[in-house]
Parts: sequence; structure tokens; C-alpha cells
Amino acid sequence: MKRLLVIVMTVLCVADFSYAGDKNKKATPKKAETKVASAPATELEWLSIEEAEKRMKTTPKKVWIDVYTNWCGWCKVMDKKTFTNPDVIKYMNAKFYAVKLNAESRDSMQYKDKKWGFTDGNRANDLAMTLLNGQLSYPTSIIMTEDFNNPSALPGYLTVTQVESIVKYLGEETYKTTSWEEYQKTFKPSWQDAPPPSEADFKH
Repeated sequence: MKRLLVIVMTVLCVADFSYAGDKNKKATPKKAETKVASAPATELEWLSIEEAEKRMKTTPKKVWIDVYTNWCGWCKVMDKKTFTNPDVIKYMNAKFYAVKLNAESRDSMQYKDKKWGFTDGNRANDLAMTLLNGQLSYPTSIIMTEDFNNPSALPGYLTVTQVESIVKYLGEETYKTTSWEEYQKTFKPSWQDAPPPSEADFKH
């Protein structure tokens, strides 16, 4: 898995990142009841690292950690264009624990029986420093297997299509039988990508 994610990271690094239920029902005489399906989630279920670790104990899933900062323009664009895509939301909510991690948070974080705090000298939280191996770049996506194993960093802005290829490769367990290179030869994106980022996307 570690080798797999290194391959994925290598491929993405050469990409152009400059684009970088209500149960109450009204009675209707002489009409059959109609079951109303639950509406699909409209947002990614972002968790804290602590909440993801807690859920992992009963329901193991792969993990996608979005490492960001409040001042990072590309982080905001990725939130706006990639993480709002309905297909990304549906798939990641089902197959992954999505975690938001502010790299410059001064709040202490509990993870793997250790408390992680902010270090003034690094101007970053120690957990972010560790996950990014000291290479502070934003946004960076950290992908892990179940139980938070085999962390691998994917730096830069990721499009819907790039995210689709990664999450499907991992989520469908394709990586266990097929190399990333072979997978890319047959992969056909089916999720509608967002238009390339424009100057207007960086304005608040």
C-alpha cells in the first residue's frame, strides 16, 4: 500500500496543479402510501482527527485528511470546487473518513494516545508537521488505510477527476490486484469536473 500511494503521489505531482427520515406521514384516503427516500447528503461529513479515530474502532474505513490553513487560497478553491461535488461527497462519505486538519491550529489534538500541540518555531501544529514530514505545503491530502496506517501525502490542488481516480482505486480495493499505471490506462472518469479555477474563485 505504501508503494502504491508513492506511485499515486508521483503521478499527481507531475499534473498541472496551477488549476494547481421523517416518519410522520399524512393520511391520504384511498391512495397507497408512498415511501419517501432519505435525501442524499449534500456535504462531506468532515470529522476531527479524534472523532475519526473513535469511529475507526467500530467501523474501519480508509482516511482522507485535508491539511489546510485559514489563509490558503487554493485550500478554499478545493473546498469550493472539489469537495462540493455530489459524487465526491457520496463516495467519500461511504468509503472514507474525511478529516479537516488546520495545520496552524493552536488547539491541542489527541491522536494515537498522544497529545499534539502547536510549536511556535514551526508555526504549525506538531501533528501536521509529522503527517507532512516537515514539508509544509497547502493544501495537502493525506491518505491512510484502515486504522490510520501507511500515510501518504498528495500535495497540491486536486480536481474532481483526480480525486475520483484515487478514491475509486483505493475504495474498490483495485490497488490489491492492479498497478496504478495499468489502472490509469483503463480508468474513465464519470464524475463531472468543475471548471478550472479563475481569479474570481480566490475572492471572498
